[in-house]
Amino acid sequence: MSAALQTIAAGVEIKGNLGSIGYGLAAIGPGVGVGIVFGNGTQALARQPEAAGLIRANQILGFAFCEALALIGLVMPFVYPTS
Repeated sequence: MSAALQTIAAGVEIKGNLGSIGYGLAAIGPGVGVGIVFGNGTQALARQPEAAGLIRANQILGFAFCEALALIGLVMPFVYPTS
């Protein structure tokens, strides 16, 4: 561990690689995306309950795309290790 990192960490040893830290940061985006998809879907269902089938199908599709980003972020540290 470099001297600068030891100074920043104030004596606390950081274990793990940058891939796991990167995945933790990358998981924020899909989490926000899923929240937006279901929040807007709930509003749309409240405004037009007769379009429930179409809205629900679009919600599931949006959820799948957001979660695909999270799964890709989970796999990438294993595909391209940093060490």
